[in-house]
Amino acid sequence: MPDAYTEESVRSVDEFKPSILSLRRRAALRNEWLRDRLDGYLPELMEREGFPMWIVIAREYNEDPVIMSLLPEPFMYARRRTILLFARRKDGSIERLTFARYGMGDFYKTLWNPDKEEQYECLAREIKKRKPEKIGVNVSETTAFGDGLTHGEYMQLVRALGPKYSKKLVGAESLAVGWLEHRTAKQLDAYPGIVAITHSLVEEAFSPRVIHPGVTTTEDVAWWLRQKMVDLGLEPWFSPTVDLQSRDQPHDKPASRSIIRPGDLLHCDVGFYYLGLATDVQRNVYIRMNGETDAPEGLRAALRDGNRLQDILAGEMRIGRTGNDVLKTTREKAIAEGINPSIYTHPLGTHGHAAGTTIGLWDKQEGVPGNGDYPLHSETCYAIELNAKKKVPEWDGLEVRMSLEEDAVLNADGLRWLSGRQTRLYLI
Repeated sequence: MPDAYTEESVRSVDEFKPSILSLRRRAALRNEWLRDRLDGYLPELMEREGFPMWIVIAREYNEDPVIMSLLPEPFMYARRRTILLFARRKDGSIERLTFARYGMGDFYKTLWNPDKEEQYECLAREIKKRKPEKIGVNVSETTAFGDGLTHGEYMQLVRALGPKYSKKLVGAESLAVGWLEHRTAKQLDAYPGIVAITHSLVEEAFSPRVIHPGVTTTEDVAWWLRQKMVDLGLEPWFSPTVDLQSRDQPHDKPASRSIIRPGDLLHCDVGFYYLGLATDVQRNVYIRMNGETDAPEGLRAALRDGNRLQDILAGEMRIGRTGNDVLKTTREKAIAEGINPSIYTHPLGTHGHAAGTTIGLWDKQEGVPGNGDYPLHSETCYAIELNAKKKVPEWDGLEVRMSLEEDAVLNADGLRWLSGRQTRLYLI
């Protein structure tokens, strides 16, 4: 990671453009990944969670959060009403069925003939034919990712099944979350390169190519980031933000200016979707004043505290532990070392703020009921999002908030950064 930039030394993110796939090639790759997940991971997941059957139902423009991760390209939404049924066979393999007007190739076998019977009538008949002891449906009081079945669709399903089989309906939150959070080996091979594009975006945005102190505003940089993502064919999943701190602009006061000046510490938050995977990164740059060759030691010390907090959190993230347990022990260890921590780490993958284990929220540092009680699983990814606050002597003891966010994967060997992390402040 470069320390300081000249306009000539910055690697343009446009250099990644030739490697960004066309829509058609993206579709083919995503379908390859979907087939790999359906064939290789879904049987393991349904056995692990003890479900012989899982039903996912969604209507056009009111999609279940799970269904788009189950539909092959080029589907862009659930057309009319789309129903998927997964049933475990005796040999452990999964029977994959669809009850929809539009075929899905060999991803799902189509059983319903709309010219001969009603959709739910066909579904109910096929369910009863398989005699499941338990039927998973996406209803949950804990997470939106497991609560995609609407009340109207649920009532129609109950009526179609009748009293005997409707009693077998149970919430399949663990299936929905387990499906969404897991990354296959093929996806993990691609993920570091996707995160590297995000880092390159930030490096160019935080360079003399984009920032001209005294002229450029934080809004200018934020819009440059958003426009550049779109120009590259990437989909921002939130509007990028850029903020500043300085002697005259504390982190805990409303912004009094947006023009970037020498002596400012700038921070960004940026992420996008590509190949069905999200990125989420926060990094920092210092605008040097005349005569300065580096950032003030107080700012560098704040970054060291942030890096140390990352290390402590990474060491506590072990498979089987809950997010609330990790949050508690990480905070205790950090505070014992003199760090002023705030931790709000979230899963990352199919969504930006994704399904899985939540480790703190900015306003819930004592634990997060529900999502924080969910245990960590292997082959899952996270945005390690946190900050460390520290007083800066060179800024008359003003407290600075050093906010960091880096993307990582967790497996049996521990937490690993997908494409490195910021350990030195960028300098302009």
